[in-house]
Amino acid sequence: MSQELEQMAQQFKQYIPILDALKDEKRHAIILLLAQHKSGLNVNTIAEHIQLSRPAISHHLKVLRQAGFVDYEKKNVENHYVLTIRKPIEQLKALIAAIEDQCNNA
Repeated sequence: MSQELEQMAQQFKQYIPILDALKDEKRHAIILLLAQHKSGLNVNTIAEHIQLSRPAISHHLKVLRQAGFVDYEKKNVENHYVLTIRKPIEQLKALIAAIEDQCNNA
C-alpha cells in the first residue's frame, strides 16, 4: 500500500466517530434543530421537538459531542447544547479532498 493510501486509511479510522454520528436520523434532526437555535437548547426542549425520551436525547447528544458536532454551555443549572459543526466538517472536507486527489492521480 502506498504512503498516500496508508494516510487515507488512517484518516478513515480517525473520522469513524464523525461518520458514526451522521448515520442516525435522530441525530440529523438534533443537528437541524440546533442549527435553528443559535443560543442553544436544553435536553427537555430538544426532547419536545424530536419526540424522544430525555435519556435517548442525552445519548444522541453524547455521540454528537464526541464527534465534535455539539458542545454545551452551562446556564444556571442546565446545559444548553449548541452546534459546533465547523471542525468535523473541515475534517470531512479534508478526507474528501484526499480521496479526490487519489482518484485524480490514479
